[in-house]
Amino acid sequence: MSDLEQMESLPFEKAMERLEEVVRLLEKGEAPLEEAIRLFDEGMKLAHVCNKKLEWAEQQIEMLVQENGEWIKKPFLSEEELE
Repeated sequence: MSDLEQMESLPFEKAMERLEEVVRLLEKGEAPLEEAIRLFDEGMKLAHVCNKKLEWAEQQIEMLVQENGEWIKKPFLSEEELE
C-alpha cells in the first residue's frame, strides 16, 4: 500500500491532526532540509486527502427547505457552487 493509499484510508479527523502536526513542525524551521522536504510532501498529500473527503461529505449532504408551505429535499450547494 502506497503512502497516499494509507493516507486516504485515515479518518478525516486523523488526517487533519497529522496535517496540523506537519505544519507545526515546518513552522519551527528546525528540520534538516531533507526532512523538511519530506514533511512538505506529506503535508501536500494530506491536504489533498482532506479536501477530497470534504468534497465527498458536501455531496452527501441534503438540505431540507420549506417552499410554499411544504418541505422539500435539495442538494447542499457550497458558496463556490452558488456563484
